Amino acid sequence: MERYRGPEQPHSIAPRQCAVCPVQASTERTERDMQNESAPGARGPVFCGVDTHADSHWLCVLDWRGRKVLSRQFPADAAGYEALAGAIAAAGEPACVAMEGTSSYGAGLTRHLASLGMPVREALSPARTQRRRPGQGKCDESDAERAARAAMSGSRLGTPKSQDGWVDGVRCMLAARSGAVKARTSAINTARSLLTTAPEGLRSRFRGMGGPRLMEELPSVRAEGALGAALGALADLWAAARDAALDMERAIEASLEENCPALLAMYGCGPVSAAKLAVAAGDNPGRLRSEASFAAICGACPIPASSGKTVRHRLNRGGDRQANSALHEIARQRVMRGLATPIWTIPGGTAPPP
Repeated sequence: MERYRGPEQPHSIAPRQCAVCPVQASTERTERDMQNESAPGARGPVFCGVDTHADSHWLCVLDWRGRKVLSRQFPADAAGYEALAGAIAAAGEPACVAMEGTSSYGAGLTRHLASLGMPVREALSPARTQRRRPGQGKCDESDAERAARAAMSGSRLGTPKSQDGWVDGVRCMLAARSGAVKARTSAINTARSLLTTAPEGLRSRFRGMGGPRLMEELPSVRAEGALGAALGALADLWAAARDAALDMERAIEASLEENCPALLAMYGCGPVSAAKLAVAAGDNPGRLRSEASFAAICGACPIPASSGKTVRHRLNRGGDRQANSALHEIARQRVMRGLATPIWTIPGGTAPPP
């Protein structure tokens, strides 16, 4: 009886050196593909993550298999933007560029990459369960790689603000007004603290005065020694800050009337509140999918906090707190004027009939 030698193993036999042999051609093609796949970034799209800072940006590029192709630091200037974009283009076709701080340190790089047609997304802050645990290190390279892997998975990504329209101008004027208001408040508090330790004659002269009236009367004591000179300088600072805040508020109102009068037409919504809501929406409000997404950005949506038989919700402590304060101020003004109906139940949000 012939001994059983087992099944044939054609793959273990070297292919014949024949120009028309299909086995040899198939084997060579498979080996070539395996060599190409072994090189990171050789095939398929690439996914990029950028960790932005004031002076430098760190770029991490992953291939379609999640292998690191490039990890390098670039300066945060025009030349660095060009070099970073060139590095991405050399690595492959970018499927997604996830970037941290698209509205702060990465604003310039975001505009540059968007002008080149690259798909830029905003990498949101990691969830509490994904944050760095005690004993784990942190560096710019690891943060950039985390953003790149978020781009690859498509999780916790948002559409960045365009920052190329009238809303960005309103944002700048709103920031200038906020600084002027803080300077005005600081001048009043400093003047009150100096009057606390002033001689009794000077203290009794200004006792019981409100802030604006106090600052208007302080220039009268400018010639009464060093204390009077200091109080007079604070009064000048307060007046300059007051005028600057009023000028910015008028400019904000004019811009809103020209570009978005519906916000000012809303009952109980002043120029400052309307500006805060416009800044929260951005120049490209189409990135907000629904009213619920805008409520989430403003931190006005309740968060489920149910467990077992307990079904409840809690307040949202996240989101844009400036927009949240604007919604609170609008609701407060409407309640003070006897209109307890929510804004969204009135068509257009306009003032109620008398």
